Order: sequence, then C-alpha cells, then structure tokens
Amino acid sequence: MSSTKEIRTKIKSIRSTQKITKAMEMVAASKMRRAQERMLASKAYAHKIRQVVAHLACGKSEYQHPFLKDRVQKRVGYIIITTDRGLCGGLNVNLLKSALLAIRAKHVDGIEVDLCLLGTKGELFFKRFGGHVVATKNHLGDSPHVEDLIGVVNVMLQSYQQGELDGLYLIHNDFVNTMVQKPIIQQLLPVTLNEDLTKLQYHWDYLYEPDAKKVIDVLLKRYIESQVYQAVVENIACEQAARMVAMKSASENANDIIADLQLIYNKARQAAITQELAEIIAGAAAV
Repeated sequence: MSSTKEIRTKIKSIRSTQKITKAMEMVAASKMRRAQERMLASKAYAHKIRQVVAHLACGKSEYQHPFLKDRVQKRVGYIIITTDRGLCGGLNVNLLKSALLAIRAKHVDGIEVDLCLLGTKGELFFKRFGGHVVATKNHLGDSPHVEDLIGVVNVMLQSYQQGELDGLYLIHNDFVNTMVQKPIIQQLLPVTLNEDLTKLQYHWDYLYEPDAKKVIDVLLKRYIESQVYQAVVENIACEQAARMVAMKSASENANDIIADLQLIYNKARQAAITQELAEIIAGAAAV
C-alpha cells in the first residue's frame, strides 16, 4: 500500500502545481493585453519620430550632429533588454544567445564592448559569463515610464559623445504575434535609417528655431530614448505572451502526467487487491 500512497501524493502535488500554472496563465493573458495596448500606443510616436529623423538625415543642415557621422569602430556599446522574472519559456535564452554571438563577432574583429543591461535576467547572466557592464537597471515593472530609462540611456549617450564609444546597438525581443517572439539587434548610433529612407516618397529639410544645433540635439536624444522605450514595452509584451504559452503548456503536461500516474495507481491498486485475495484464499486453504 505504500506505493499507492506515494502515487496518490504525487498526483495531489501535480494537481496543486497545475492550479498554479493555470492561474499564472490567466494572469499573463490579462497582462499581455494591457502590454500590447501600451506597445501599440508608443509605436505611433516611435514611428513618427523615426520619419522625422529620416528627413533630417536627408537634409542639408549647416549643423551635422555627431550621432549622424560614421566612425571607425574600436569600442561599441550594447543595450540588452531582458525580463526581471523567469517562467517565460526560452525568451531570455534565445535573446542572450543572439547577444553573445554579436559580442563575440565584435571581439573577433578586435572591437571592445560595453554593456548596458535592462532586466534582472541579463544582469545575472553577465555576472556569471563576464563582460564590461557600465550600467544596469531592473525592476521596471509592467508599465515602465521613459523617466525610468533616461539615466542608463544617458550613460551610453555621454560615452558616445565623448568618443569612448564608436557605435551603440539595442538588443530586444520583437513581438511578432502571441506565439512568436524573436530577438533582434538594432543599430542606434550612428543613426542609420536606410530602411526608413527607402519608404519615404519625398524628402524635405526644416527651418530651425532658434537654431539647428539646439533643435537637432534635443530631437536626436528624444529619438534614442523613444527607441529604447519602445523596445522595453515590446519586450514586456513578449514576456507576457511567452509566459502565457509556457504556463498553458505546463498545465497540459500536468494533465498528461496525472493520467499516466492514475493508470499506474490503478494497476498498483489492482495488484495489491489481487495479492490480498490470494493471501486470504491461501490462509483459508491452510485452515
């Protein structure tokens, strides 16, 4: 009977875990809808400011911002966005693999790499793996604000402006749909807008007030901040979608395990009853 008791305990434990995974699936589904709304709301602004900067790159302004000039790369920076919590499938694993490949490719070319990490998972990973981490930020929550990101973004922008960095890249998860999220690497600096330029049907320059330098300085800084913020909210939507799918899969796997254990339990119980009957019959025959 001890074996059947152990099996009953396992079934009870798995059912308790299944209740938790179902609850987490429902919570993730609810958070995903809100995260998608924030992602779509910020995407309009990010797209519009990208168009403005695309026109700016085509313009003939007397002032050329350092963010628009190409440099020979000796040291570059990566802003890597991961989640603060786990239980979201292979979302962080796939992104960190892409980050490692990109970093190793730079090292092969003799280029040094500085890291800015947004998210606890990335911070913990690079503590074990190693790397030159210059800024970190975690626990942004489910609805971050641009103000939460300005500090770490400024660290990388100042390094670029001072000539310590020759390029800045952003690595985050792209929300394709609920079932598919893929890591992407986006070059932030120097500003390259080839894809946006090809989509423009016509180009124009601007009249600047009070002067080109003040306007372009603020505009390009806001452009970088908007791209990082858009990547963060998109990564949160990816996190909730991946967690919902992972918890749904866990709940379904729990059903399969319970069914298998129930079959084993029935066989063990039948064997125990058969053994008891055999012992009773043997005892009666002996009397």
